[in-house]
Amino acid sequence: MKNTRSSNRRNFIKDTAAVAAGIALLPAFPLAASAKVSYEPVVYTPEKPVETRIKFSVIGINHSHIYGMIGAVQKGGGELVSYYIKEADLLAQFAKKYPKAKQAKSENEILEDPTIQLVLSSGIPIDRAPLGIHVMKHGKDYLVDKPGVITPEQFAEVKRVQKETKRIYSIMFSERFENRATVRAGELVKAGAIGKVIQTVNLAPHKMTPETRPEWYFDTKYCGPILTDIGSHQFDQYLFFTGSTKAEVVASQMGNVNHPQYPKLYDFGDVMLRGNGGMGYIRLDWFTPNGVSTFGDGRLTILGTEGYIEVRKTIDLAGRPGGDHLFLANQKEIKYFDCSKDPLPFGGQLIDDIINRTETAMPQAHCFLATELALLATKKAQIIDVHL
Repeated sequence: MKNTRSSNRRNFIKDTAAVAAGIALLPAFPLAASAKVSYEPVVYTPEKPVETRIKFSVIGINHSHIYGMIGAVQKGGGELVSYYIKEADLLAQFAKKYPKAKQAKSENEILEDPTIQLVLSSGIPIDRAPLGIHVMKHGKDYLVDKPGVITPEQFAEVKRVQKETKRIYSIMFSERFENRATVRAGELVKAGAIGKVIQTVNLAPHKMTPETRPEWYFDTKYCGPILTDIGSHQFDQYLFFTGSTKAEVVASQMGNVNHPQYPKLYDFGDVMLRGNGGMGYIRLDWFTPNGVSTFGDGRLTILGTEGYIEVRKTIDLAGRPGGDHLFLANQKEIKYFDCSKDPLPFGGQLIDDIINRTETAMPQAHCFLATELALLATKKAQIIDVHL
């Protein structure tokens, strides 16, 4: 294999949505039975109009998720003022898209700028935690693409520095923050629409399209195995929807079952979870067929004592256009929701937290527990030693 630390010479994935979404941890109980359930989306209104509330910078853009991350912060009131990008081709594309931002000569130029409050990064995953540690030590908050940490050693140091500096170390779990139907599901669960959550089932199939991916992606040393990488989204959602603040990995497995040409890749994995708010099952794979028009047919099912919700994140196989589809079944009805125009509050909430030192976008403990579960599931996983 060629140099795995080389730049991404091709587009990795189409630019993600330009905004992101999220709400605080759900309570582990529904509203009273007599409470009225609202099916209208919660509209997030910042304390101030959308104007420049903070200044932020970008360091490293090896995954195109960075564009969605930037969009979320901008719509929340952030001003992109500078960036540092090593790779010439990625730099040219980025500079063209953000002509008003300044190209920094080094990482330190950004880290030592006292006007910068937040740093964003979608660098090569192995580099994300070390950068975040430097960012926090320089008194700035950090928003990083998932996976935000890929080794236990990195995780221990990130937690130590975060505790010492009291800075925000946030991971962009875009399958929740950038998916409007998932945001609506959170609001419905919080309102008691399906009673108390018992279990979440997260299916996260992805399309391989190896020609669009950089070489480092096929080596877990640089991006983490499938349970650490893609799985980070699903551990976040499990904790969020069950309201669990403690959880354990009951069982996990992963393997390379159909891509022997990439011996350092895992193309399948699944996990069983149990926590103090409910149970969970997660399945991850790289087997979305080319006949599916999106990068993957992501599905979330939330089982409650009084009903269930299914979210079809990117596509409805029944033929409805676009993504952000939600289906609700409870004791009263079956209802379909088109969530494609719902608000996405994550960016504004994160900026509120930066300004007010609060935790409305995502509690730090939640972020770290989701990361810990991903690392534990990877460590505990039985390896599937078979090629189909």
